[in-house]
Amino acid sequence: MEINYKIQFPGMMKGKKILYVHGFASSGQSGTVTKIREMIPDATVVAPDLPLHPEEALALLRDTCAKEQPDLIIGTSMGGMYTEMLYGYDRIVVNPAFQMGDTMLKHGMLGKNTFLNPRQDGVQEFIVTKALVEEYKQITAQCFSAVTPEERDSRVFGLFGDADPVVHTMELFAEHYRNAISFHGEHRMNDTVLLHSVIPVVQWIDDRQEGRTRPVIYVGIDTLRDRYGKQQSSAMKAYRTLLENYTMYVVAQSPTNDPKYISDVASWVQDVVNVPAWNHLVFTNRLDLLYGDYLIEPSDDFGATDFVGTRIRFGDDTFKTWEEIIEFFGRLGGQ
Repeated sequence: MEINYKIQFPGMMKGKKILYVHGFASSGQSGTVTKIREMIPDATVVAPDLPLHPEEALALLRDTCAKEQPDLIIGTSMGGMYTEMLYGYDRIVVNPAFQMGDTMLKHGMLGKNTFLNPRQDGVQEFIVTKALVEEYKQITAQCFSAVTPEERDSRVFGLFGDADPVVHTMELFAEHYRNAISFHGEHRMNDTVLLHSVIPVVQWIDDRQEGRTRPVIYVGIDTLRDRYGKQQSSAMKAYRTLLENYTMYVVAQSPTNDPKYISDVASWVQDVVNVPAWNHLVFTNRLDLLYGDYLIEPSDDFGATDFVGTRIRFGDDTFKTWEEIIEFFGRLGGQ
């Protein structure tokens, strides 16, 4: 589902540069570039048109990096493949086409093609030959050639659509990098994917670069879903609103003899909360041992009443709904 309203994140990546690397048959004038500039208005977004031939494109990108020194590089599809090879920078690759030559053949790209977006050189059409396909096969052979332990562990994030019909490279990425994340979406990065999947990762990277810590909120799984496993009203609206100012964790009971329960909770969180909950799901039977600022939990069990931070009892007279919780945290202003 596309989002038809404007959402901004002022302050995110403030004063920094983002290099956007577009996909095949696209350009630096794509709608994605426009939307990134709208959503992250305090950053400068650099988005060059890439040459058709891969060696030329990679050389241009390396020159651009040397000149612009981007704080973050975001690449999609073919651009994700190039982005992986721009070592030494924080990077997000979205549905990266690490097998670009094979992908071109599989999806019938041989012959005349039309660029999907206007280009600065005015060229509208191009031809894919077998020789060009071979060039892409040769360039992708260079992927993963200079991965450092730091990049493997913390500087590169891969986002992979769970309904992508074009490329399927999550397992290949995970062989070389630790941060492989599945998101709800297809191959192209629409507004919904950008908002709910890419922006949270940009925030993680920005916080790490700045050494920024945010107040921590633990959210009990039973505040997000009802007894039938359905979302509580406004639960995801609240979760995504609070993400702008807080570090969020979903917390659930950890029964020792019920692995199915743990699996079901993890699957529900992956399906409903998705990317923002990646590595932010906690199983525990001692809520009082959690270190954080707030706990939103309907039950008094498992040490909830002894939690060291501020306890918010979801469902009581003060916080009957998530809308009331949104209002409460709105008054706090991120404190």
